Amino acid sequence: MKTVLKTILHSLLTWLFKVEVHGLENYHNAGKRVLIIANHTSFLDPLLLGVFLPDNITFAINTHIAKNQFIKSFLGLAQVFVMDNTNPLSLKSLVNFLKTDQKTVIFPEGRITTTGSLMKIYNGTGMIANKTQAAILPIRLDGPQYSYFSRLKKTHRLQLFPKITIHIQPHSFITPPDHLTGRARHAYSNQQITTLMNRMMFASSQYQQTVFSALLEARRRHGGSHSIVEDTDRQPLHYNALITRTFIVANLLKQFTRETETIGILLPTSTKTLNVVLGLQLYNRVPAMINFSMGSAGMISVCETAVIKTVITSRRFISLVKLEAAIEKLTVSVNVVFLEDLIENLTITDKLLALYQGYFAQTIYNKITPQSTDRAIILFTSGSEAKPKGVVLSHQNILANHSQLAAVINFTPQDIVLNVLPMFHSFSFTIGTLLPVLNGMKTFLYPTPLHFNIIPELSYELNATVLFGTNTFLSAYGQAAHPYDFQGIRYVFAGAESLQRNTHDLWSEKFGIRIFEGYGATETSPVLSVNSPKHYQAGSVGQFLPGIDYQLETIPGISTGQQLHVFGSNVMLGYLLPDAPGELVPPASIFGAGWYNTGDIVSIDEAGFITICGRSKRFAKIGGEMISLLVIEQLASTTWPDSKHAATTIPDLKKGEQIILLTTQKEATLTALTLTLKTQGLSTLNLPKKIIVINEIPTLATGKTDYPEITKQVTLSN
Repeated sequence: MKTVLKTILHSLLTWLFKVEVHGLENYHNAGKRVLIIANHTSFLDPLLLGVFLPDNITFAINTHIAKNQFIKSFLGLAQVFVMDNTNPLSLKSLVNFLKTDQKTVIFPEGRITTTGSLMKIYNGTGMIANKTQAAILPIRLDGPQYSYFSRLKKTHRLQLFPKITIHIQPHSFITPPDHLTGRARHAYSNQQITTLMNRMMFASSQYQQTVFSALLEARRRHGGSHSIVEDTDRQPLHYNALITRTFIVANLLKQFTRETETIGILLPTSTKTLNVVLGLQLYNRVPAMINFSMGSAGMISVCETAVIKTVITSRRFISLVKLEAAIEKLTVSVNVVFLEDLIENLTITDKLLALYQGYFAQTIYNKITPQSTDRAIILFTSGSEAKPKGVVLSHQNILANHSQLAAVINFTPQDIVLNVLPMFHSFSFTIGTLLPVLNGMKTFLYPTPLHFNIIPELSYELNATVLFGTNTFLSAYGQAAHPYDFQGIRYVFAGAESLQRNTHDLWSEKFGIRIFEGYGATETSPVLSVNSPKHYQAGSVGQFLPGIDYQLETIPGISTGQQLHVFGSNVMLGYLLPDAPGELVPPASIFGAGWYNTGDIVSIDEAGFITICGRSKRFAKIGGEMISLLVIEQLASTTWPDSKHAATTIPDLKKGEQIILLTTQKEATLTALTLTLKTQGLSTLNLPKKIIVINEIPTLATGKTDYPEITKQVTLSN
């Protein structure tokens, strides 16, 4: 009877929800004693797994969930083990049951998700895995969270019969180190379960597509009338309008560009810039984001590096930021096209055509053949330490990083992102702009991060829930803001530079907000690690995102930390170098092709939290010892928390190099630094040779410290 009913339900559910099962071979390869760990998306989950997985599997279900009437009606179709995650005797009984070679499903979250993402993972799952030595088989359910059987009614657009996919991942075993015992052993096992589930969420995500196809998918999921992007013109765009405008721009740009050609973009953070980027990508052109703060020489240099013959800009923008002289020099070597000239000749026919194309966008796009591995964007390194290089990212690089981040941070369509960073910065472009647009969140694009008084007010007006920033900017906003300006904020993410303790404390004490520091690079699209509400350690930059492998290289002379090399789907296609224009140089390191040498010196603890010790290029060699300039800057920040500091080096005939500290602290002395040094137990080698007091630390447009300018100032003063 059960077999007949299972067959009927299999056909019915497949018809209603278009259910697909991927990786069934992984289920058969897992063996006899298997602990199946699945994400919990809806009340449909046990039914789906019971019907679409072979064999007569057992469900370990929370006592609270087992009381649900819908679940009760299903319990007669499968073997059920009702358990209490908080009761040790209940967990022990399940351990003994699994040791009889059973295939048992457990939902480690212990409850149905209310965010759409993974919830807290209960410790009991790790203990069960450790005690039973069962094969751990991760299974992801994707789709039920959008049904009316979920608990996302208040946050997501639900559908009557959403498409459902069951992703079965390869099995593995939890093997804690022998020296761990008791609670430490169970904590390790639980961390491994969490890691497996995060990897499962990423591995089963659909990042092998193009940015525009992801945009069309987002429209299907969230609805064409769902508002997603706005700028200072205060004209919110929903998905339909964004896609229609993208076709308008794409049709105009297509007339004087060719497929795979690199086109420069010299525009501010705005919805029009987003339209230009998407319009170029639509017909497989490659946008290159030009940093308009680098001056004419810098802009000409990056155009040569990326072989850019055409630059798209705006007369209004050029006038506002007073770039007339720079544009005049740029026109000598490239063709500068103004958006105003393109739009001036736009006809009603053009608009109607774009409206038609937007409505049938999927059919039209299916006839275009861009690949997920094609070039999607060229960004340029900040130039904080050397001449900017072109970083070529594919569609897959960008979307993979979105999926990696979504596996550990729960964003919802109710979130409002306030993006104030310049769009030529990777953090702003891929995370502050594309991430929300492609995932149903609304993003507000503000053209400059330097309006320290306006941005807190804007956050209050918008009721923003997510803010991205650098330490420099977050510190300034925190000081200028009213204590209630950030009352709606759920997440503040800091990156691009080290988060200072005084900035962290300011936000915590004034607004009651914990800043989540992350770490990454333009070359990694850009996020490598991040602290999160579920996994947080002050002073660290969090844990690696799922799908990122790493290796550590010992650098002679550096005793604390090792140089980090990373590998993953988010690692760039390669560099465009100033001395080899147009030639793509794929990433490589001592660990092989495809690996990226970050140049950062890091330490990683047993729980996987990463601490940045400095950059390999930002170490001074003093009397044969390698001294981190970052440590010296942190020493100064501890001594004078309300001031800004930067350390650099100049040649020294006796010791090789000498360290110079620049600071905005009036009357700064080596004596004060020495007192802090002794308190922290550091060597006197960490003291700078000289302190120079200046009015302002030079910074780039992204908020990063401008070290070439600092070195130049120090050299001139000596």
